[in-house]
Amino acid sequence: MQTKSKSGIFKPRLFTSVLTDQEPTSIVEAFQSPAWTAAAHTEYTALLANHTWDLMPLPVGRKTVGCKWIFKIKRNTDGSVARYKGRLVVKGYLQEAGVDFWDTFSPVVKPTTVHVVPALAVSMGWSLCQVDINNAFLNGDLQEEIYMVQPPGFKQLGDNGQQLVCRLKKVLYGLKQAPRAWFHKLKEFLVDTGFVASKADTSLFVSQSGFQLMYVLVYVDDIIVIGNNNQAID
Repeated sequence: MQTKSKSGIFKPRLFTSVLTDQEPTSIVEAFQSPAWTAAAHTEYTALLANHTWDLMPLPVGRKTVGCKWIFKIKRNTDGSVARYKGRLVVKGYLQEAGVDFWDTFSPVVKPTTVHVVPALAVSMGWSLCQVDINNAFLNGDLQEEIYMVQPPGFKQLGDNGQQLVCRLKKVLYGLKQAPRAWFHKLKEFLVDTGFVASKADTSLFVSQSGFQLMYVLVYVDDIIVIGNNNQAID
């Protein structure tokens, strides 16, 4: 058999490293790049600042759910890098129904509403503002008792060297109840500020005060605000 080596053909072995223009698949790879390391630390700092969990020993008889890092390059319309995004997500498929979660359904604005309300705004010459909430799910309050392993790359031990886990206080991306908890948090805020949920679409909120009228359309963490008063929208 005539092989490449017998013919004097050799393919050099390539050693690749994680560059800033590549998306790492693990925290170990991310730590090889200053840009991705900064992205992971930014996400972790935000989680701590939001009091997302409490570190504690795992109670007897309880199980933990895992978590992992997801890294993504956010690009501008011209293809240039806008920022490096690191996000910690829970392995929600490990959650046990009736223990780690109950209801998961979260309403989103109906397609008909998306067509009608902006069309009304255009015909009336009203202003339209699109809002995207950063780390939206972290604002949702968690009602269930869920324990998660510590984020890879950021593990801490107890005073006696004991293993600690995270008892979640806020919802994280990946939890089955995350969209529902976020929607309830947002709805509570809008109602407290004078909005009323539409009977035709539970994800459409309306505020009317005299001649001032505003509509808020909610699709998870993407929000459209429409109204006839620019100052009120701002």
